[in-house]
Parts: sequence; C-alpha cells; structure tokens
Amino acid sequence: MPPKKNPADSTGSSGNKKRKEPPQSSSSNQKGPDKGRDFKRVKINDARSILKQSSDAALKNGELDVQSFLKSREFEIKALQNGIKKSKGGRTTRAFQQVPRDMRRRTASHNVKRVPKRLQKRAAKEMKDDKTPTVDQSKRKPRTSRGRLRAESARRLGMLAAKKKTMKVKSGDKVSGIETRPARPKIRKNKLNEPPKPKSKFRKRQIHKTWLPTHMWHAKRARMTEPKNPLWRFSIPLTSTEKSYRPTHRAGGARGAVAWDMSYMSTIQLEGPTTSLEKLLKAMGVTEQWLWEEKGTKWRHGKRTWSGWLSRNITDKPILIGPSSIFWCPTDQQSGGEPANETKKPPSFQVFVRIHPSAFLETWAEMLRLSKLQRPAIHIEDLRFEIGSIDITGPGSTETLLGILHPYHQSEDNMEQHAKTFRSLAGVTNPGSLPSNSLLAFSIMDPRLRYPPRPVKMPNTSDEEANFALFDMLSAWPADSSTGSPALFDRDTRFKATRLPAQKSLNRRKALSQPGDYPSIQATDFPIPIMLLTSRPAATSAQGTWTLLAPWKCILPIWYGLVHYPLSSGGNPRFGGLQELRQIYFEQGVPWFPVDFPGTKSGFFWETEERVKRKKEWEKRPKGKRVEWDSLDLGGGRKGEIGQGWACDFERVLGVSSLSDSGKSVDTSQDIQKTPESPPKEAELPIEHVPKNIFSSLLSSSKLELPSPSAVATVRIILTSCGIASPCARIYRLPQSKSSQDSSMTRSNTQATTREQWLSLLPSTSNSKPLPNPNSKAARNLGRLPLSAPLPQRVRLLAQSLLQQPPLPYPANKEEGDGNPLVPDEEDLIGFATTGEFNLAEGKGVAVGTVFLSKIIEGFRRDGMKGGKDGRLCIVRNAGEKIGRLARWEVV
Repeated sequence: MPPKKNPADSTGSSGNKKRKEPPQSSSSNQKGPDKGRDFKRVKINDARSILKQSSDAALKNGELDVQSFLKSREFEIKALQNGIKKSKGGRTTRAFQQVPRDMRRRTASHNVKRVPKRLQKRAAKEMKDDKTPTVDQSKRKPRTSRGRLRAESARRLGMLAAKKKTMKVKSGDKVSGIETRPARPKIRKNKLNEPPKPKSKFRKRQIHKTWLPTHMWHAKRARMTEPKNPLWRFSIPLTSTEKSYRPTHRAGGARGAVAWDMSYMSTIQLEGPTTSLEKLLKAMGVTEQWLWEEKGTKWRHGKRTWSGWLSRNITDKPILIGPSSIFWCPTDQQSGGEPANETKKPPSFQVFVRIHPSAFLETWAEMLRLSKLQRPAIHIEDLRFEIGSIDITGPGSTETLLGILHPYHQSEDNMEQHAKTFRSLAGVTNPGSLPSNSLLAFSIMDPRLRYPPRPVKMPNTSDEEANFALFDMLSAWPADSSTGSPALFDRDTRFKATRLPAQKSLNRRKALSQPGDYPSIQATDFPIPIMLLTSRPAATSAQGTWTLLAPWKCILPIWYGLVHYPLSSGGNPRFGGLQELRQIYFEQGVPWFPVDFPGTKSGFFWETEERVKRKKEWEKRPKGKRVEWDSLDLGGGRKGEIGQGWACDFERVLGVSSLSDSGKSVDTSQDIQKTPESPPKEAELPIEHVPKNIFSSLLSSSKLELPSPSAVATVRIILTSCGIASPCARIYRLPQSKSSQDSSMTRSNTQATTREQWLSLLPSTSNSKPLPNPNSKAARNLGRLPLSAPLPQRVRLLAQSLLQQPPLPYPANKEEGDGNPLVPDEEDLIGFATTGEFNLAEGKGVAVGTVFLSKIIEGFRRDGMKGGKDGRLCIVRNAGEKIGRLARWEVV
C-alpha cells in the first residue's frame, strides 16, 4: 500500500488538484493576501496615515543643524501631499456605485440614463474620462420586427417633413420669424361637429375615440377604458390605480373633496326667439307650467338651472330619453317680451342643454326634427368639444374652488357681482346649502398665474358673527340682483380664452416678479369665461355638487391647480372615475343614469352590453367553479334559475323573446359621423320607464289603476337584516297569506311559503322585551349556552349534541331551507336589482332595482292594501342562490 500523502503537501501543490477552487468573493471567508474587506481596511488606513520624521536628529550638542531640519520638513510635506492624493483615490467610487444595490444594473456603467438624474452629469464625465463606450439610442439598430417598422415609419415621416419644409420655403408662404395661430374652428349649425384635431403623434390613438382634456394626467394614475372598446366614443377613466373605495367615501362626506373630469357630458346650444324656444322645450318634455310663468323668471333670465327628464313623443305617447340640465344665457330682457316695432326681427336668445353622452344622438335627432318645424326658425349647435366640465363634491369642494378660481379684474372696484358673491362663500362646507339650482357666471384669470395654489383663509367655525353673516348672505343671495356674464355663450370669447400663453413665458414672468408676489395681468392674458352650477341630492344631509363649465382647452390648467390645492383638513382633493361616481350616487341614494334606468334606450343598451360581459366571465370559469343555473335548487321541487342568471331578464317576466337574441341593436352613442334626417325604424324596447311622480301618484291613488304590463320604475331597496344584494338579484313581492292559499285552488301542490313566515323575520322594535337573565329557566330553554358557563359544561354539552339520538340529518334537509323560508314562485317576481353592495353611509346592504308597476299594484289589490305597513316589503334573492332576504323598497 502506498504511503498516505501529507495533507500539508496536498494543499501546497496545486498541480495535482482534481477540483477547481471556488471563485473568491469579497464576502468569502477565505481571502487572499490582497483581497477582501481586510485589505480594503488596510488600504484606507494606509491612505489616511501620514508619515513623519522626528526633529531630534537635527539637534546636535544643543545646536540646530539647519540642513537636516529642512530635509525633515521636506519629507513631511511630501508625505502630506502623498497622503492627500492617496486618501482621495482610496475612496473613489463611480457614479453608478452611489445607487442602492437593489437599483444597480449591469448596463448602468454604459448608459447614463439608467443612473439617477442627480448623478447623470458625473457619470457622463467619468465615462468620457475612462473612454467607456456609451449607448446612443438613435444609432442602435432595432432588434425586433416591430422596432424595424417603427424605425422605417420614423424615417419616412422625417423625409416627408423635410419635403414639406422645402416646399414652404420655395413657395414663400412662411415669412421668417412669423408664425400664425390656427384659425378659429368653425361650428356648423344644425350639423354634428368633429372632435378637435389631435397632435400628429397622438392622432392614430384617437381614430375611434376622443381623449378628454386631462387624458394624459389620468392615464398615469387611473385605469382607462380599453383602447379598442371606448365608452360613448370617449376614453374615460374607470377608477384609480390605488385603493379608493373607503377614501372616496370619507372624502365625499366627512373630510376632503372628490373631483371628476366630466367633459364627456354633451352640450347642445339652442338659439332663437323665446316663443319658438318655448314650443321646442315643451315638446321635449319641459312641461312644468311654473317655468313659463312669473315663478320661472329667474330661470329664463339665466339665474337658475332646471334639471329634469327629456322625452320625445311617438304616436302621442311620451318616451323618456334621459335626465338633463337646461339654463338660459344671462340677460336683463324680459322673457317673451316683444319689441316696440313689430316689423323688426324678434330678439334671439340662447339656451344650453346638457345631456348624458349615451342619450346625445337620440336628443340631437329629436331636437333637429323639432327645430325645423318652428317658425321663426331655431338653430342648434353641437358644442360637445367646445365646452368641458369638472364636477367636485365634498366638504372641501368650495374651499378648493376658492383657492384656484381667481376672478379676472384689475382692481376690487370693477369686480363682477357674481365674482364677489363667489368670493364670499368662504366657510361653506356643503354646496347643497346654496339656493336650489343656483348659478354663478363670471370670468377668471389663467390658473397657471397663481400656481401652485395657496391655502385660502377660512373663517373660524366658532365665530358666531361670521356664521350669521354667511347664513344671511345665503338666504339673501345677492347674485339674484345682478346679471351674470354671458361670455361662455359667445364663440369669439371662448376662442380667445383658449389662446393661452406658453408655460415658458409664464415662468419668465414669475421669475421677474418679487418673491412671494404673483405676476401682474397683461394684455395678452385673456379672461376665461366660466359658469358654476350647484345641485343637491334628494337626501337633505347629503353633500351637494359643484359643476364647473369652461372652454374645452381651459379644463387642463384648471385641473392641475385643483388636484394640487392644499386643503385645510389635510391632503389634496381626490380624483375619481366612473366607479367612484357610481359609488357617490349610490351612497346618496340617487340612481345613476344609464345603469339604473333600463327602461330607457340608453339604459337597456347598457344592460345588454353587461349581459355579454357577465356571460363571457361565466364561461371562462371551469365547470367546477361556476354556478350551474339549470341545477339550482330553489326548494319545494323547483329546479333552475328564473331566466338567464347573468342578466336582468325583464323579457322572461313579460314572456317575450330577448332583444339581444334577435340580433337587433339599440346602440345610441357609437355612430357620430352621420345622423340621418329621417332615422330608420328602430327596435322597440320591451320595457318603458315611468318617472317618479307618476309612480308616486299611482301608489297614492285610491282606485289603483293598473298600468301597462311593460311599465317599470326605479326603487331603492334597503335590507332589514344582514346580507347584500348584488346586481341581477331577483326581487319578489310577499306571497299570499295562509288563508288565501287555502282558499285558492290554482296554486301548485308543492310546498309554498306564506306571508306570515316572512313577516316573522322582521326585526323587533325598540319596545320589545329585553333578553331574559342567562341564569333563568327561560334562558336554558333557548338552546344557547350562557357566556358564564364553565369549560367542562361546554365540553359535555358539545359531546351530547354530537351523540344525539336520533342523529342530525346529513346533509341538512333541503325542504327546511336552512332555517329560512322558501322564496316565492315565479308569479311573485316583480323586478331585478341593477346596483347593489354594502353601503358605507348606512352600514347595511342597499340596492337599486327596477320593478314592474303592474305587479306591485296587482299585489296591493290581492292583499287589500294601498302601500301601507306591509305593502312595501319585498324579498331579494341573489342570482345563483336559494336564500331570500327581507327588504323594504321606496320610490326614488
């Protein structure tokens, strides 16, 4: 046997090793003589240490040797200089090494743009000194087919731009140093207008849709509609990218403010004599008699707004279109007054009609038809892309507007009266406290001149005199004694307001002004006309809403100041999308158009689109994780869901075929390119919406006349117990009483629920008896352990219940319904829920639904009631579930 090798010899010889040594790293314990952290520490200490020489050698026998002393000092000076040099190079780090480790990349040393901005100049200098190869994006060859296509398109566009520039120079159209502004856009009368022409680099993205003025701001902070599936031909923000449900609830009602860019709302201008405008508006459903009498003088003079439903007549039958807001151009002339000389042309007035974009084409076609029938004639203009709007609500909404809207005036004396009234609103925490449907019209300066906005000095809430003065001003409302500015109705004024100066020029003016002062107004700063509208919900305690109207291109500067205003309560106003808007409406108890109005053309189209989406989501789920509608057990031998589980199946209740299955389309907002003067025959909707006042009158009448079977109305549903109602939930009326079922022979032999069973689920009132003493005999018979029961007793009773004779049935008896009464039969189905979730404002489940009037009044007749104590009780069952929940409904 060969002798064993000495371990020392094997480690010393590197030629006989079978394995390679692992790579040495700075964190490894086995470091070489010139590697590792110890070497770095020695290097740093050596760089910081300065050698010195003792001066004792220069002293000999008490005499100073000058030559030796100078050499010693020379040595020390050189050592000091060398130490400074070594110390400077001992801690040398490159720019990319200043970045935290989690942000470092391999390409950081080769691409300056990957280094933070504060280190980019230093990195560029280091790379230049070291002659490090850099990356130039313009010279890099594309590696993908998409990159090659983009490079080829850029090259062709560059060639085309150079060719156009050469042609302009040759033709001499462009004078050197002079650039002309674009011409004023033409607004065609009695025709639809085109959206504003976007910039060339964004033009391909807006072929089938239009961006809002704040699209670029929202696109970075919100989830937008799909590029190929816009909503109402607009790219609209849906919701914030951060969690916003509870923050929106707090900002909308307790502290803060929520703002929306509502520029997608459509505006139509009517221009003509008063008599013709009155006839047209009455034909569109504005039939309240007080509007055309002395009581409606403020509205006709442009000091109030009107909010209500527009309609169109088909064979002398009104068909509702949608909710709208109508207000007149502010004027001092008497409404309907004729001129002194009858031979002169009657004066012309202007009216703005604001309508939801889903109902715009329907409204436009009807107004265009009616305008051609009026004598004298009425001209209508499409101002969808001329006027934008912003909605803001919450306790801090008034404070925010006061901080960003500065009236356009040279001195306090020539300020408009409406602007003075607006400036005196400091301290208002609810826009609903202003006079109903009030309106303020004045001009403001460019908000960028006062950017960033500063906090507004708010009055002390404990100052009784200031509060009394504010209440006195709100009750007197001095804006009614003056006329607002009609500048927003003037096309030339709107166009001049959009000629905003460049941001660079504003920055130069700010730099020249004194510190803390704002730049003064110049002749090139045109006033921006605005209008402020207020609205209040039905609930008295809910927050009102401010609506700001301004020229389309002026919305973005106002928006920047609005979202950056520092509120006195802390933070900034929040922004919202469609989901936050629906949430605010839902918490205020107001149905939202068009979702909660399927009886209209726009609402039913929304419902058909949602059916397709829900069906696709249902089909995507595996069979083991989705609801099987056909095998749903409703108890009492009833199998299967009523109608389509993913839809509010109104056609099933009426017994007609589904409109979506027949292939007919009811789209009202997707085609804006052309509107025929004689619209083709459209598909008839299966249901028709009935307004609130007619529904209330039917319920309060003694005769209880039976309306049309297709008539529906919107109701608000409040659950009496726990649980929530989701969209597409089924709404039932209470079944017959037990005595009525015994006398009726038309009922099936299956087990049916009774009215008494559901009425027993009503929660007890505060006058009910208190719970018995836990130690009493009554408490022991309740079947529930007292809280003070010892642990051995709990274990014994648990074992006794598990070993019960006979044992409990497993699975549980389905006929018992898990302790809940069975839901009524299909004949008691009265409607469906369109919106439903947990309401943070009320702390319980709330829903908004659509019910059939004939079913409700038929139930009142059957039960011998007129909407009394039990008449407005209903049962709500979510689609795909068998458990129903008792609830109350109310008219909204």
